Amino acid sequence: MNPTNRIPTLKLLGVYAHPDDETFCAGGTLTKYVAGGAEAMVFSATRGEAGQIRDPRAATRQILGETRFLELQRACQELGVQEVICRDYGDGKLKDIEHPLLVEEVVKLIRTFRPDIVLTFGNDGAYGHPDHIAIGTATDDAFFLSGDPKQFPQQIADGLSPHAPTRLYHSYFPRNRQLLLNLLVRWLKSLDRRFHGTMDFINGLLFFADESTALGYSSDHIDVGWYPPGFAIIEQGEPPSSLYLLLSGSVDVFQDNPDGSRRKVNELGPGIFFGEEGLASGKPRNAHVVAHDCVTCLVFSPGTPTAFAGRGEGAQYATEASDVFSPSIPATTCIDVTEFVPRKIAAVASYRTQYPISTEMFSLDLLKDLMGREYFVRVYPKPEMETEL
Repeated sequence: MNPTNRIPTLKLLGVYAHPDDETFCAGGTLTKYVAGGAEAMVFSATRGEAGQIRDPRAATRQILGETRFLELQRACQELGVQEVICRDYGDGKLKDIEHPLLVEEVVKLIRTFRPDIVLTFGNDGAYGHPDHIAIGTATDDAFFLSGDPKQFPQQIADGLSPHAPTRLYHSYFPRNRQLLLNLLVRWLKSLDRRFHGTMDFINGLLFFADESTALGYSSDHIDVGWYPPGFAIIEQGEPPSSLYLLLSGSVDVFQDNPDGSRRKVNELGPGIFFGEEGLASGKPRNAHVVAHDCVTCLVFSPGTPTAFAGRGEGAQYATEASDVFSPSIPATTCIDVTEFVPRKIAAVASYRTQYPISTEMFSLDLLKDLMGREYFVRVYPKPEMETEL
């Protein structure tokens, strides 16, 4: 092929605050475009050393920043991202860095990598994180300044010529009406036998559910409930409203006979879901579930339980309807990444300190339903609705 006739390689730059931002904001999109021949770079302004350590075996506080940097590299390998840069501006301290310093850093990054497309956070910082807002604002300014030779002339003197990317996108997380509860029920009902999760599964689901609701992938109300011995967690005949996962302790399952007597039909322990039968059928609960000893459960509900929720067959108003949703999605760009969800989950699993999950832990269909689309707002140029960057 004549080199002068070659189609230029599309180049994408993701500019974020912490390791793992790239995966949750645009992991599927980066993978999809790299698979199509694009070149990608991810920049993280911090090492994420102020993050949680959800698996103590993965790191100590003293080495968390170094560990998360290595996790970032592994995650980007899973995504196919060819270049990774991680600075050390201080996790939780980006808002205190002088804004021009961050802008200069990102301008240098743009002039070095010379991307066509820049991805970053919007003014909401995904969920209000000050670090996200600081790096997103700096990236916006850098996007419009990097092509001006009068800006940061020392970079020009050092051999970095001006470069103006063609498109700027903010990651966007629409508040999805989808319920993780419903996806779990569908998965549980598809199994040939009752699911029994390990402690690793329980821990992984707890963190996965927390992240899913925080980023708007699902809209469940998720809580951990504690019940003393003898407490009726579910009453036979009441409307189904929640799905339960036993975290500790055990429960007895009883059914009422027509004559009013009661018989024990099962006993369940940690790692077992209950409540899916009624949710799947939409019919009243077909059994009592009573705490045998002190019990804790992870509870998935379609909304916040009301203070006046009733029990039994006449129960009403068990949960409040959620009012956090907008009828329209202000996103301009929806990328279908269903095919690349397994690689996105592999990248999430690379962050063992934050998300102690394995790629085989959850149903692939469930994950595709939750994470099969990524949304963006195109800041420049102003767009119509689109399905590609």
